[in-house]
Amino acid sequence: MMTSKGVTYPEYEGLKLDWPAERVLRVTMARGKMNAMDYQQHNDLTELWPLIDRDRAVNAVILTGEGRAFSAGGDFSMVQGMVNDDFDFRAKCWKDGTRLVRNIIDCSKPIVAAINGAVAGAGLAAAMLSDVSIAAKSAKIVDGHTRLGVAAGDHAAIIWPLLCGMAKAKYYLMTCEPLYGEEAERIGLVTMCVEDDQVQAKALEIASRLALSAPAAVRWTKYAMNNWLRMAWPIFDTSMALEMIGMTSPEAREGLAAHLERREPRFNLDSPL
Repeated sequence: MMTSKGVTYPEYEGLKLDWPAERVLRVTMARGKMNAMDYQQHNDLTELWPLIDRDRAVNAVILTGEGRAFSAGGDFSMVQGMVNDDFDFRAKCWKDGTRLVRNIIDCSKPIVAAINGAVAGAGLAAAMLSDVSIAAKSAKIVDGHTRLGVAAGDHAAIIWPLLCGMAKAKYYLMTCEPLYGEEAERIGLVTMCVEDDQVQAKALEIASRLALSAPAAVRWTKYAMNNWLRMAWPIFDTSMALEMIGMTSPEAREGLAAHLERREPRFNLDSPL
């Protein structure tokens, strides 16, 4: 447990908090070699941002992953809970997924994502919604929703078109084709791409600069610019609802089975939709 300026952070199983520089809080996702999220880590990452927002000791945040991955998607036990006929769990995941996006958008402190490796799922949502994103050249960015058999719903519809344009967003979200750091920078999906061994240093440099800048000016700039995302909220709400509906479909059951059996999915191509 850590207390800072009257804010108490719980003991997290899958998140590590430290202070690498003055007024810079670093949040490191740490859950196994690829930092795949289970429900608890997802929930903890969701609930963390309002605490950071209230913590007057924090002027900037670094979000990164431990080891060689940022966060390589969701733990498939979590996906199984949604695909199986468990309405309560599916509803909890819908609520958490929605609040994760809302809480990051509404967190007044600037967030710098240090994308040090593979990133997908909720980790990808947090990275793309960060205010500055630093990707390693080897960082592998993939939104794999449609391969699982569900709509790209956890963040992408609200922000990818703003970052890289509609043409690129539709292509990568519908095909699930991965991007690596340099291409992600080229199309504008991330702020910048650096050598693998420079990601953390660059993130710290930028976070430190932001942390020592005029706090109100930086936060109000973020607030105003994030009104683009607030205006797009109905787009996000629709995508989340369609993802959750999709979790009940034969496509999601086949997508999950294909992943667990390490094969290509065989979807029924004769859809009534």
